[in-house]
Amino acid sequence: MVMALDVHVRDLRYFVAVAEDLHFTRAAERLYVSQPALSKQVRALERQLGVELFRRDPQGVTLTAAGAALLPHAHRVLEAWSEGSAALEAARAAARRTLVVGMSTSPGRGGLLPAIRSRFTADHPETVLRLRQVSWEDPTAGLADGDADIAFVWLPLPDSGRYGWTVVAEEPRLVALPETHRLASRPEIDFTDLMDEPFLALPAGAGPLRDYWLALEERGGRPPRIGAEIAGTEETYEALVAGLGVCLVATGNAPLVTLGGVVTRPVRGLAPSRYALAWRREDARRPVVQAYAEACRRVAGGP
Repeated sequence: MVMALDVHVRDLRYFVAVAEDLHFTRAAERLYVSQPALSKQVRALERQLGVELFRRDPQGVTLTAAGAALLPHAHRVLEAWSEGSAALEAARAAARRTLVVGMSTSPGRGGLLPAIRSRFTADHPETVLRLRQVSWEDPTAGLADGDADIAFVWLPLPDSGRYGWTVVAEEPRLVALPETHRLASRPEIDFTDLMDEPFLALPAGAGPLRDYWLALEERGGRPPRIGAEIAGTEETYEALVAGLGVCLVATGNAPLVTLGGVVTRPVRGLAPSRYALAWRREDARRPVVQAYAEACRRVAGGP
């Protein structure tokens, strides 16, 4: 009957050291353990395997047939483990040298992203920046599930206590609507005139950010009419052109939806939107996170 064995790498390392030296004391010195501890561990391994690996007599230590059979396999296991450990450390080192920047839409805004990249990489040329596009279903742009180390987001964030941020831009909220809409001819629209309009809404998973772009706070308790849910720029444009509803957009994002057949107008009665660079609070002291945030503040002219 073949028995399932759970042998520790340490035990194999002890066995190989004794097999190579054929001397417990010298092997113990090489392993930086006491000779009694080494002998005890090898005995435990022999009991676990159900065989003697060494013959011990007054003349010295020799390998038994079982020990000689095990030795080349033990060597291969230790070599494979060493290679695996090296690969794991390389992956860890690469992760330490990589900063993943999440976003749901490109920040745009006068070349903000290239300017931050240029400033950051000048000071940290060894760090690789990776951009990760995230669906609007995740208002944290990858921070919540760890897919991003730092992210460009719209405030408010769900579970905001988990995050720190620096505001990149404060921009008026405009209303985007089909150019054939009855209000499109107005140079400016009061929000009260939009209260009964069907609105395009972010997915429910966006939480407080969905509420924010529906302007729930300014509705005085009146629930919004939802014309459709949108989870990306193209979906938003198509829904607007199809007349499924209107939506609020930040000034900096207006060019993403005014591609023909859609116009934007200023809205009276709404507080401006806040665009921010955010990070998890437990990562706030990571040097690369601090450095990217500082580069962002310098480029955006923030405090």
